[in-house]
Amino acid sequence: MEAFRHAPPTAEDMERMAQAVIDSLPEEFREPLRQVVVRIEEFATREQLDSVDIRSKWNLTGLYEGRPLDEQSIWDPGDLPPVISLFRQPLVREWRETGVDFADLVRHVVIHEAGHHFGFSDEEMHWLEESVDDELAP
Repeated sequence: MEAFRHAPPTAEDMERMAQAVIDSLPEEFREPLRQVVVRIEEFATREQLDSVDIRSKWNLTGLYEGRPLDEQSIWDPGDLPPVISLFRQPLVREWRETGVDFADLVRHVVIHEAGHHFGFSDEEMHWLEESVDDELAP
């Protein structure tokens, strides 16, 4: 995105990017993701880092917290809605270090974390990301 050549995207920009990614998914994925909360935070908390055994707050760009769909039951009362968190500062750092388009970084992280919601393997997450790429191709 040309507008972000020098100034990093704001949290609001990232929210719009994340929603655009979700909106671009096939309907069978898009609809179940409506129950997932997307949050933009500057960094992961210590508890979030510990939950995935990461030490540095700079090394986590996104996180899914919740029970994957394939583990949910109508008999499980009181679960909080699942959350996908995107961590702005680590994403900005990765963007500056790699030169990868910021929207592409956000797309990759959102799809990866959404994949956890569906209980996908890494291979299935790559398939989902490729299917979105195919949809966006001219």
